[in-house]
Amino acid sequence: MYSQAEENYLKTIYALEKDFSNEVSTNLIASKIKTKASSVTDMLKKLANKDLVIYKKYQGVYLTELGRLSALKVIRKHRLWESFLVQKLQFNWDEVHEIAEQLEHVKSELLINKLDAFLRYPKLDPHGDPIPDAHGRIILSKTMSISDMKIGSAGTLVGVKDSSATFLKYLNKKNLALGDKIKVIDIEPFDNSYHIETKTHRLVITSNVADNLCLKNVK
Repeated sequence: MYSQAEENYLKTIYALEKDFSNEVSTNLIASKIKTKASSVTDMLKKLANKDLVIYKKYQGVYLTELGRLSALKVIRKHRLWESFLVQKLQFNWDEVHEIAEQLEHVKSELLINKLDAFLRYPKLDPHGDPIPDAHGRIILSKTMSISDMKIGSAGTLVGVKDSSATFLKYLNKKNLALGDKIKVIDIEPFDNSYHIETKTHRLVITSNVADNLCLKNVK
């Protein structure tokens, strides 16, 4: 069993490895979790002693296979709880992240496996992120950000890179939701904003918003 703090570090390192595809620096972790680099170093040493990470002083850290599987178990619990809160308790998708942050540290694998079965083994959470199975296997589907699309291209909105409540509330205001078919109508040369069209309306989004919206089946 690992502490809540250890699990949070493993989850953070896993996410940073995905973003940067190499060893993760101490300063990067410190910035992500908003703590001192010295505190991060102390924790990395503890994780290394438990064979969860390989830590190289002044170089960085990466997860061992055990560390990766442990991180995926935490992510699995988080995303299943988010799915439960939205599907069964009718929470909005912008309300569940912080609650799931608390629930993801439940230790009972039996409970989580029963929760998975109760939800009929969902593959994606309410934000479009894949849910690892009980063995830590995760299926990643190929998606494209709107910011990588050309004028005239269209696809289905299946996920968001930014799952913060602020961003999700913004999407609610713009009447954008997973499952929407989105077409790029125009791109402004001046500020690189995107004119997009859904089945119900047209709107303009910034390049930052476009980068955070993930589509599949883009044509």
